[in-house]
Amino acid sequence: MCVEALPPPSGKLTRRGILAGAAALAGTVAAAAPAVSADRDTTSVPARSAPGATARGAGLVIRGGTLLDPATGEVTENAVVVIRDGTVRAAGPRGSVAVPEGAQVLEAHGRWILPGLVDAHIHLSTAAEARTAVRQGATSARSGSTSFYQDIAVRELARHSPDLAPRLTAAGVFVTPDLGETVLADPDLTPLARLKDGVRSAEALRRVVEVNVARGADVIKTRVNERAGLPEQDPLAQVYSHEQLSEIVTAARRRGKGVLCHSYSEQGCHDAVTAGIRSLEHGAFVGERTLAEMRRRGTYFTPTLTAIAGLAESSDPVLAERGRTYLPVLKRAVLAAHERGVPLAAGTDSSGGTVRPIGREVELMRAAGLPALDAIRTATTGAARLLGLERTVGRLARGFAGDAILLDGDPLADVAVLTRPVRVVRAGIAL
Repeated sequence: MCVEALPPPSGKLTRRGILAGAAALAGTVAAAAPAVSADRDTTSVPARSAPGATARGAGLVIRGGTLLDPATGEVTENAVVVIRDGTVRAAGPRGSVAVPEGAQVLEAHGRWILPGLVDAHIHLSTAAEARTAVRQGATSARSGSTSFYQDIAVRELARHSPDLAPRLTAAGVFVTPDLGETVLADPDLTPLARLKDGVRSAEALRRVVEVNVARGADVIKTRVNERAGLPEQDPLAQVYSHEQLSEIVTAARRRGKGVLCHSYSEQGCHDAVTAGIRSLEHGAFVGERTLAEMRRRGTYFTPTLTAIAGLAESSDPVLAERGRTYLPVLKRAVLAAHERGVPLAAGTDSSGGTVRPIGREVELMRAAGLPALDAIRTATTGAARLLGLERTVGRLARGFAGDAILLDGDPLADVAVLTRPVRVVRAGIAL
């Protein structure tokens, strides 16, 4: 799986200009993009409100729904959530929470209120993709890398226009043996194009990490196996050794960054985890010894069930057979991880212009055998901890981000309702 190649930006742009220009252009494109088609109630917040208006002034009040706190499992009926300046100021049962005078009100009677969801593995390369993700309920996300640092621009877009993109942890470019056109993402990467064996030496591995950090990456993404989403590749073939993975992890740690690692084979998963990665991505054939090591180290598992399930629907017979074979194996691995106390995070691995709802990953976590509340936690409190946002994201409590989704049904009874939020609130802005 993982990122699709995209054409490089113009060589006439400076490094700083690429970042600033991409962010500005992304904002322009997103603002002009047509609204995402969805069955959304448009009557709760007055139509006169301009995008961004509800995050300022008297703020936004979500009133009358059933509030679920994923951290505790507590359910509050007829709840009130007060958001001002993008942050939750109060949340609780009606009558115990003062409603600020002049605040806009989003009526939620008959609906469930949850914190915005987290997609812990997604490839956002365009403003349209970012906008789609947030409107499907992914108000926070972690990038699984992009080809030309588009995720860093999306992160900046989200900071100044939160209604246009999820709060994003950016990974920059992939640390992979064959960079391909990505060598044009930064002038400091171009010398790597001359390497006969690709990015494999300790010096070359450190170079990609260092360039990523210099460009502003929050985390580092690498691989230990080939891709499952390309029929000509063998996902069980190992491309980096334990020693090479350790070099990447060490270089990242020196700069205060964690590493997420694309993995499939049993040996590859074990090498990645024992090399010190922060999270194992995909990991279909992760074994018992590796799960035990993950539990001991606190290594996260982001299985991206949605992406593997998508392979099973491919028109390519090789990919379809791969998906049908891998999905039940991965579901068993997810349940085994959960039972052993390995922390799980939900991620769709969306890329190439198709953005799948993060609620689908929660649905597949439930299908793998997780209780409904634990499945919901993989896209809320669990994923928030992986991203280092456990005090900001994953709950609707005082001091947390004013990100919320409204659902037409009880997610504890049917997690599938998470795939189709009725309304999304991002930083106090009702979308």
